[in-house]
Amino acid sequence: MSLKYAILAALLEGEASGYDLAKVFDVSVANFWSATPQQLYRELDRLAGEGLVAARVVQQERRPNKRIFRLTEAGRKELRTFTETPPRPTTIRDELLVKVQAVDQADPDTARTLVAERLEWARAKLAGYERLRDVLLDGRSEEQHLAEADRIGPYLTLMRGRMFEQENVRWCERVLEIMERRGAARDGTGSGAAQDGTGSGATRDSGAGQLP
Repeated sequence: MSLKYAILAALLEGEASGYDLAKVFDVSVANFWSATPQQLYRELDRLAGEGLVAARVVQQERRPNKRIFRLTEAGRKELRTFTETPPRPTTIRDELLVKVQAVDQADPDTARTLVAERLEWARAKLAGYERLRDVLLDGRSEEQHLAEADRIGPYLTLMRGRMFEQENVRWCERVLEIMERRGAARDGTGSGAAQDGTGSGATRDSGAGQLP
């Protein structure tokens, strides 16, 4: 898929300037497609040249004039055709996973730090999605919104983004748990708790060093 269709889909919300679209991409489209402002402006010019969007100039006092873009009928037809075309299967290309694949050759502290950083990133992204969810729901329940909203596409993609980051959080937490347990087994710090047999630590440490 190209940036072209992500912009056309974003303009279903109504007219927008390049700056407005950059904010939309940063907040509500970032969970499935990313683009820099420069990429957006270049693509908008191409779409206007193809007749898929139309631009009008808005005069502004004390500020540069700005262009506002809207979907044309040709743009809507193009987007409709795109939605009817089967998508290509997605694939994972994640540098962190390559590092985790080779974690047995890595410095344990460094490996834990990298996963912990990804965990904090995922939590921050999830918090942003939760704020956007509150805005979209506007006091309604999810079921009310899905039944009553004029458009449900933005919420459905938000659901996917939330689930993706929730899974990232769970995976990072589990990886850190495993790393800590294996580290404790190598250092011998888990043996005392296992020997004295008290508390929940005895149960956890009894399986130290074993992958799930």
